[in-house]
Amino acid sequence: MFIGTLLLCLLLSSGQSKTLPPGTFFLPLDARGAHTLYWRLDYDDRTVSMELHSQVPTGSWLALGFSDYGDIASADLCFFWTDWRGHTHLEDTWTTEDGKLYRDAQQDCHNWGWQREGDVIKLVFSKKFDTCDDYDYVIEEGTTHVVWATGPGPLFQLKRLDMTLTDHGFQRTQLLKNLASVVQMASDVWSLTVTEDNNQVPGGDTTYWCKVVRLDERLSRKHHIVKFEPVITQGNEPLVHHMELFHCEGPADKEFPLYRGPCDSEDRPEDIKVCKKVLAAWAMGATPFYFPQEAGLPVGGEGYNLYAMLEVHYNNPELREDWIDSSGLRVYVSPTLRQHDAGVIELGLEYIDKMAIPPGQPHFPLSGYCISECTGVSIPPEGITVFGSQLHTHLTGIRVMTRHIRDGRELPELNRDNHYSTHFQEIRLLKRAVKVLPGDALITTCLYNTTGRPNITLGGFAITDEMCVNYIYYYPKTSLEVCKSAISDQSLQTYFRQVHEWERQPTSPHMGISDNYRAIDWNPVRASVLHELYLQSPIYMQCNQSSGERFPGDWTSVPVTPVLYPLPPSPRICD
Repeated sequence: MFIGTLLLCLLLSSGQSKTLPPGTFFLPLDARGAHTLYWRLDYDDRTVSMELHSQVPTGSWLALGFSDYGDIASADLCFFWTDWRGHTHLEDTWTTEDGKLYRDAQQDCHNWGWQREGDVIKLVFSKKFDTCDDYDYVIEEGTTHVVWATGPGPLFQLKRLDMTLTDHGFQRTQLLKNLASVVQMASDVWSLTVTEDNNQVPGGDTTYWCKVVRLDERLSRKHHIVKFEPVITQGNEPLVHHMELFHCEGPADKEFPLYRGPCDSEDRPEDIKVCKKVLAAWAMGATPFYFPQEAGLPVGGEGYNLYAMLEVHYNNPELREDWIDSSGLRVYVSPTLRQHDAGVIELGLEYIDKMAIPPGQPHFPLSGYCISECTGVSIPPEGITVFGSQLHTHLTGIRVMTRHIRDGRELPELNRDNHYSTHFQEIRLLKRAVKVLPGDALITTCLYNTTGRPNITLGGFAITDEMCVNYIYYYPKTSLEVCKSAISDQSLQTYFRQVHEWERQPTSPHMGISDNYRAIDWNPVRASVLHELYLQSPIYMQCNQSSGERFPGDWTSVPVTPVLYPLPPSPRICD
């Protein structure tokens, strides 16, 4: 039976992503490739139209929707099912914290229709970004966790169906994508492709695979990166989760070992730890990234080291050992330089143990500051234009945002991701370019969930440590490269002394920072006190130039930029 008008006129079948019309996006939802989502956006009507292709037996039911971090419990689902009389239904439903299904009193799954072609059901429906229904998920900017489920039918009724016992899963994507037009490239643009080479993917659930390469000799001359996009081995779309291409920082004549293997292997050469400056980053579901017409990311030139490292994250929940992959990234570069060199500034917290998160915290915040005094001495009078952003934490990060302050008044946020996951990192083109002037402040705040950790989580480089960073892409390039902070040394030592004197905790001035943090018996009160300490203490600033040197001045104990007039919450737009 067919009802309504399908999103793509049902001309697509699973896997035919190359035939997608402009403005249509697709996402594999499972590792087998049995479920694929296509969607289009109408920002004027604030509506997303979705088409789900699923390989399921006749009579099966399907559910597609959203939850905060991918759980099938506490989810908002559009549920397609056939009753015992053979009638089909699409109903707006929600699940409780233990995964029991209920029909929503306010039905918000609209314009639906379906058709079966062979073993594939093609289901379409539309939904508002925000229905103002307490049981519906609000589709926001940033990461969206798309959840799906299926099971045998027909069904007698939906009420109290236990969704945790069904075949279900989730996938992350940026659902509200940027629809900005493609930027025209110069005729002399050429592409640099770095891919794996018939890699036998290990059979584990998660693998990070690294490959070091030497770049094209043509980059001995300065070029601009103007675009990058993924190159995915056909059939491996569900496997390749995200990829990054890093430049290896070093003297032009330094040769790096051409390592190829697991990124966490004990055999990984120490030398390639400096391969960490991001040139391109892609995550599943992301579209090609175009730099604005007036700017490009400089690469190559005199003194430029020609080595880079590709990192591919493989997601293999079925533990298959027969994956062969040659995926990677294609970077487009031009010897015809654009008006501006683009640059990257690191915002947030230092990668050190002075900032830490107590255990058992469902949403503990840490903030890193780029204060007015730093932008005042480093940004030109005409300011800089920020056009891209890559947010970054490690495993416990669940939300990241960067606030923009001018003369004590908060301006619209530079970027926010309310459902952030470290497993879904991409450089995102901002829908609204942001002008940052000298004297502005940028505050990057990360929220962390450490409920599953027995002790303190420290700041640092290890994946079990934490970070809070926003890599902002901007033009014109300045000498400012790092604008990050941490609590001042004096404030932290005073805290360790007081927690020893007042609460008899075994901290000591003879112990290091990490050991002092670990010595504390953490409880909710002590966690709250630490949070207040971070909010009220002066900070130590990294206001660093590209050379690694700090801008002149004493940055060891400076006050944070005050926010006198916070930005009011954005009003919800409901029909």
